[in-house]
Amino acid sequence: MTPAGDGPWLDDAAGRLIRPYTVSNGRTRPSTVLTLLSQVRATGTAPLGHLGPEHSQALGLCRVPVSVAEVAAHLKLPAMITKVLLSDLVDCGSLTTKLPSFHPNPTDRSLLEAVLDGLRRQL
Repeated sequence: MTPAGDGPWLDDAAGRLIRPYTVSNGRTRPSTVLTLLSQVRATGTAPLGHLGPEHSQALGLCRVPVSVAEVAAHLKLPAMITKVLLSDLVDCGSLTTKLPSFHPNPTDRSLLEAVLDGLRRQL
């Protein structure tokens, strides 16, 4: 087991030894609107003040645009806790976020043909 200040407490057999909500200091609501499909990306601005090791790990994952769901999977944290961590980084200017954009006409023939073409290439 690692000391308290040296990152997440992990045990090979038991897994994470601290409750996920302790990572977010008990907060369960992000200050920024994020969905699982929201894209986040590092801005290059260093966070001011001390943030936890999970914040640093999340920031490292965001060097390229990545979805909130992917960050949560890599961190092995619940999505809501990940949203709180990411919103902390957005609040301090270290991350930028973009809500997912959807095609305005989901039954557009060219869109459906592109999806069908992609599926055929996969098979």
